[in-house]
Formats: sequence, C-alpha cells, structure tokens
Amino acid sequence: MTGTPAAGPAHGTAGDAPPVIDTALVRRLVDTRFPQWRDLPLTPVRPGGSDHVIHRLGDELSVRLPRRADVLGQARKEAEWLPRLAPHLPLAVPVPVEVGEPAHGYPWPWAVTRWLDGEQAGAEGLAGSAEAAVRLAGFLAALQRFAPESVPALGGRADLTGGTAAGRDDATRAAIAATSGVFDAGAMTELWDATLRAPGWQRPAVWFHGDFHTGNLLTSGGRLSAVIDFGGLGIGDPACDLMIAFTLLSARSRAVFRDALDVDDATWLRGRGWALATGLNAYTAYAAVDARVAAQTTRQIRAALAG
Repeated sequence: MTGTPAAGPAHGTAGDAPPVIDTALVRRLVDTRFPQWRDLPLTPVRPGGSDHVIHRLGDELSVRLPRRADVLGQARKEAEWLPRLAPHLPLAVPVPVEVGEPAHGYPWPWAVTRWLDGEQAGAEGLAGSAEAAVRLAGFLAALQRFAPESVPALGGRADLTGGTAAGRDDATRAAIAATSGVFDAGAMTELWDATLRAPGWQRPAVWFHGDFHTGNLLTSGGRLSAVIDFGGLGIGDPACDLMIAFTLLSARSRAVFRDALDVDDATWLRGRGWALATGLNAYTAYAAVDARVAAQTTRQIRAALAG
C-alpha cells in the first residue's frame, strides 16, 4: 500500500508547525497504546503523498499518522464508516482495526488499519484500459448506492460535507493566472466559468470518496484492486469523484467510464471543473519541486480542458 514517507527525526509541534514524525515515535505510540503488537516489525512506507506518515506493522497492518490538522478527523471517520462500506464495494478498502490517541508529543488521533498489498495505479499501465474504466465506474456506482437510509442529515455531520466549486473560486482563478505561461489561460477560465454556471446536483445526496485520483488506487497483477484514503468521504454531489477520469484515463477509456456510470452533462461538466481546480492546486504547490507531480497534474489539467 502506498503512503506518505516518514519525515525527519524530531517530534511534537512548535506553535502552528505540523508534527515531525519518525519511526521511533511511531514505535513508541504503538507499543504504548497497543502492546499486543510490540514485537511486530515497523517499516516506513515510501514514496507517498502529503497527508499522512504511514508505516507497515508486521505483515497484516499499517499505521497512519496525520501530518496536518486539516486531516486529523480522518482516523475516526474511517473507523466509523469503512467497516460499513467495505462489504458493499467491489474493490478492497483499508478497514480500520484501532484508533490511537495522542501521546508522546504527537497531538492527534491516528489509526491502525489492515494492510493492502498492491502498487500505486498509474496512467502508463491503465490509461487505455476499458476494463479499468468499467471497474472504476462500478466502484463509484456501488458507493453511491450504499444504504441510502444510512446517509446522515447534512446539518448534523459537517465532517461529511464536501467542498464546492464556488468555495474554490478565488484560489482557482489565482492558479489560472499563475500558470498562464504553461497552460491556456483562456480555455481554463472558460471551463471554470462554465463549471460555476452549471446546474447543481438535483438528485438525493449520495456518498462520494472525495479524493478519487491515481494516488489513492492500488493495483495487483496489473488490475485495479483497492481504493485507499477516505479522508474526503462525504455525502452530496458525486461530481468530485469524476476527477479519476482525467487523472488516469485516456479519451477513449474516459468515454467508457462515463457511459458505464451514466453521467449526465451537468455532472460531467462539474467533474471537469473539479479536475481542473484540484490539478491546478497541486501543480502550483508541488510542480516546481516534484517532477512526478508536475507530469501528473499537467496531464490532469489538459485532460480536463479536452473534456
């Protein structure tokens, strides 16, 4: 399972600085809170993203510690919902085993989950795969169908409400201006304006993953096998999950995906806008220092513009 690389050798926080996490700290947290796993080897997982530090614990478990305050609720959210979702989904998900409490200078809840074998999905292997497109659509369809009666009232669960295009407007327009020498600013502005004008989701609220991109998909034997990182799990408009069509798929397999999921024009347009906004956000934050992110987000932005 892919994850976030362990950071340098210091612990705790300084003011608003995020905690710095190393294997020694993770070892102390596990041994103190869950002594039954004291003898299991602990190995940092590399490479990874920016939300969590992940270690493999023995052969069957992983330990995930949030790096930032804005993802600190993920451990308890996943512990609440993933055991309910897992039996209804056609791909594996990392079902939580335990939630650990703050200790040893680490300030937030953290999680122990079942380990999932696999490699991070990549466009080079799956972009043109109609099978992958159908499997992705099947996963999202199953997620959206999951026990409608279990959808809680939005007013009572702020942790399950996703972001909106309008909420990203200022940041997206700033990113369009900042990247005008790389991408077509006119085309980006046209797409973004159309996204904001598009009709909203008119049907009952459904579940969405919320961060459905290649970094959160695993493959085994060249086939999609698992979906990870449900920190963005929520209910409402599922257009955000269409991002995967632009981060992973080719134009041809994208059409297969859309047909299999039966996406209407307005939702598809909102999905394109979401892919543009998130791609620009990642590009402006990381492209200068990470060639892999630069390539992935360039592909995503251009695919969103192409439709």
